[in-house]
Amino acid sequence: MTQMGDDTVDRAASGGGSSASRTSEAHLAVGRGRLNQVRAGVLGADDGVVSVAGIVIGVAGATSARGPIFTAGLAGLVAGAVSMALGEYMSVSSQRDSETAQVEQERRELAEAPEQELAELAAMHRAKGLTAATATLVAGELTEHDALAAHLDTELRLDPADIAKPVQAAAVSAASFTLGALLPLLSILLSPQAWRVPVTFAAALAALAIAGVVSARIGGALGLTLTYAIGHLVGTVIR
Repeated sequence: MTQMGDDTVDRAASGGGSSASRTSEAHLAVGRGRLNQVRAGVLGADDGVVSVAGIVIGVAGATSARGPIFTAGLAGLVAGAVSMALGEYMSVSSQRDSETAQVEQERRELAEAPEQELAELAAMHRAKGLTAATATLVAGELTEHDALAAHLDTELRLDPADIAKPVQAAAVSAASFTLGALLPLLSILLSPQAWRVPVTFAAALAALAIAGVVSARIGGALGLTLTYAIGHLVGTVIR
């Protein structure tokens, strides 16, 4: 294993900019994906508040009867939740297909060019600061233990057990919309007739303000992650 030596590792490292870039981009994608999941939940609740509040307040302007208001609000809640769930399912299904393709590509590369993949793994560990000999040793031991898992983790920051789950994402999206929609629906149904619109309006504004603060904080974290990743990529390519 150690006979591969510094020259082999150097050859892999000469393309290290590409490998390091792929690793950094994959790491960024994972972090961004997790942040976007939280952000999607917040925005889903936000959408539920706005959509159903608009419906029930509009119907309340036409009639004071609770029946039509409840029917319209419930219809908006169900339709919105289904729409959100379907949209999220399609989006996450595409992400899952992409991740599955990456796993299959790594498996194919390991089967077709195991020595080249070993050199690439060693080069990535060397790029982290290990000496050539240590990087070669680590790459060899990881490959003997589980070559596919080693490459997916080191190169792509991908865990096969953590591949995107469309059904789970769709359920979360539908649930977040439903929770947001319940606020204006319950507000207008439980308030005295004279206070229905003001109470619902105030509740919706308060919910939107809270969601805006949370969304802004998440967006800020995403922005910091992006700037760090760009700096890391530039620093890796330009040395």
